[in-house]
Amino acid sequence: MVCSHILGFPRMGAQRELKSALETYWKSASEPDDTNPDLEKLVEMGKRLRAAHWALQKKAGQDWVTVGDFAYYDHVLNHIQLLGCEPARFGFKKDTPELERYFAMARGSLTVESGQAMSMTKWFDTNYHYIVPEFFPETGFALSSERLFDEVKEAKALGYPVKAVLLGPVSFLYLGREKADGFDRLSLLPKLLPVYRQILSRLHAEGVEWIQIDEPVLGLDIEDKWLAAFRDVYQELSREPVKLLLTTYFSSLAGHIDTVCSLPVAGLHVDAIRGAEDLKEIATKWPADRILSVGVIDGRNIWKADLDKALAVLRSSGLAGRQNLWVAPSCSLLHVPFSLDAETKMDLRLKQCLAFAVEKLEEIHALKDALVKGDAAVADALESSRRTVELRKGDWVHNAQVAKRVNALGEGIDRRKSPFDVRQALQRKRFRLPAFPTTTIGSFPQTQKIRSARAAFKRGAMSEADYRQSMQDEIAYCIEQQEKLGLDVFVHGEPERNDMVEYFSEFLEGMAMTANGWVQSYGSRCVKPPVIYGDVSRPKAMTVEWTKFAQSLTDKPVKAMLTGPITILQWSFVRDDEKRSVVADQIALAIRDEVADLEKAGIGIIQIDEPGLREGLPLRRRNWREYLDWACRAFRIASSGVEDDTQIHTHMCYAEFNDIMPDIASLDADVITLEASRGDMTLLKGFKDFSYPNEIGPGVYDIHSPRVPSVAEMVGLLKQAARVIPADRLWVNPDCGLKTRQWKETYEALDNMVKSARLMRETVY
Repeated sequence: MVCSHILGFPRMGAQRELKSALETYWKSASEPDDTNPDLEKLVEMGKRLRAAHWALQKKAGQDWVTVGDFAYYDHVLNHIQLLGCEPARFGFKKDTPELERYFAMARGSLTVESGQAMSMTKWFDTNYHYIVPEFFPETGFALSSERLFDEVKEAKALGYPVKAVLLGPVSFLYLGREKADGFDRLSLLPKLLPVYRQILSRLHAEGVEWIQIDEPVLGLDIEDKWLAAFRDVYQELSREPVKLLLTTYFSSLAGHIDTVCSLPVAGLHVDAIRGAEDLKEIATKWPADRILSVGVIDGRNIWKADLDKALAVLRSSGLAGRQNLWVAPSCSLLHVPFSLDAETKMDLRLKQCLAFAVEKLEEIHALKDALVKGDAAVADALESSRRTVELRKGDWVHNAQVAKRVNALGEGIDRRKSPFDVRQALQRKRFRLPAFPTTTIGSFPQTQKIRSARAAFKRGAMSEADYRQSMQDEIAYCIEQQEKLGLDVFVHGEPERNDMVEYFSEFLEGMAMTANGWVQSYGSRCVKPPVIYGDVSRPKAMTVEWTKFAQSLTDKPVKAMLTGPITILQWSFVRDDEKRSVVADQIALAIRDEVADLEKAGIGIIQIDEPGLREGLPLRRRNWREYLDWACRAFRIASSGVEDDTQIHTHMCYAEFNDIMPDIASLDADVITLEASRGDMTLLKGFKDFSYPNEIGPGVYDIHSPRVPSVAEMVGLLKQAARVIPADRLWVNPDCGLKTRQWKETYEALDNMVKSARLMRETVY
């Protein structure tokens, strides 16, 4: 029987309704003596969104609605509560409401000293952030949340056939972090498995036939002990009377196929977009009497599918005639926007080439119908797909001048004129900064006033002159606050920027923005990835005017802020008709031109953010070298066309860097700033072991939490940093940009940060 289903759906809603409800609740929850009247509204909004999303799946002909993919903040955090392993350090009382505990773990608790928010890191190679489970030898597990079961009841009450989704036990442990020395988190598996069995049993009792159990770590180069664990785990779980659909995505299963095909599960889902090379072997080895779900619709990108190509895959040798075939997207649709319906002003040529989550539901159903009823039943869909394939070959996509410039890149264009020690001496002479120089990562709070002015200007309700004046007023305010705080290197605050990638995309040819193409990054934070549809170039300066204005207001150096080529690439929906390395070079040349214009304007410190560099790393090590070579080269192309006394900074956050330290060093940035506070500076060990040669600014406080850390706490972190990095190479800064914070907490935190730097100067020198 041919069926269709999805692995997950966007959570925020068509108009980001969940974001609004979350932020309203958080605001009321932070007010003293408030009874949180918005909690009930938040819960009701979640219920409404789930019902709406299930209705869309059913309307599009999906054979099941997927239940358990919804989260108020993060699906891994859902499992931390479901499995009863909330960190003891939060000191939750027995009567503390579940969602209050949930958000305290995600955002930090103001009521206990050890209430720092749990770590976040990237979900594999996406721009989605998950909450990292914390494991100790004494960690226990117990079924501790009813939310999943309540959601199953909701869906069944609405008359929908339900496929529940769980993060598998091996992946749950693997994606966590050990918080005690000499301890292996895999040793917790015997305590964890009984709880999973209990969950499966409960779901079966609720009438759930199929459970999608996600084990995405099968797409990684995992150690033998982890791979071996799958056999024991699924032997144990198969004892429950439910059908398990073992689900993998984001990568090839190479090296793990025999293990996977030997597991006693009723079904297997594979990513046929990123693991296309596996399909023939899997089709041969996977038992014909079991379900094989094939992800032929790209769940990570927004291009309309080539339905002929997808059907060729589904009808290929080994799949043709298979009775137990399910058609699906490659992964959860969490990573694409909601619907094209809101894109009323988009270039029609581009719009015809796109498919968001709702449209992908239709593509999946069309493929199922073609397999069941024949191509004639979906003739219109096939013809539309063919027109799109031809449309994307047009001149509107290609720019001969850009191609010529990339092809002419010569050797040495990606190298600074002098080695770092020479540059460092010249930069210190030019800027005369104190020890432990203080700065921020770039953005300051984006107030409602800023957002309103930007929105008014975009819809034509504010003149360009008035908008310019409004932004200059905000920049002046940021400079004034930094003067009061006593920071050493200023930024202009970025009031004119909506997003660190979207802003630049509006200036670059070959890139386009959507009106409502929002994708969840973490919690209520959503981003609107640009669409790279053609060759990229920079027709005019993008940041020079605002940075020059800020510099005119102060004698302190103002750091210019740019987004790096790999982050723009990684945080966009990238064209799939050109090599990513070529697109990276195109963007790098555009940023290089901007850097040159900033330097000509007298700006001596330029930060080129690359938080997306680690995220772009292929999930299999065999592909690392090729990627790192062209990705690091692209950064150097962007940054290397300056004089020795111009200081280049870069920023990276919420990722692991120790395994690519030589490549981080090869960027040759004069200063690197990075997220380190949530990990208690443990990230710096890799920089010490590698003997990282340049200057480093480890973040001393977490900007994703409203909590204001004390001076003593920041000094403690700086002392830890000074034990592994020479003090004369340490900068002092927050973890990341401050756009999501409020001014009051921002000022208080930065004031403590400046005080901590001054104390360090007195202590060390």
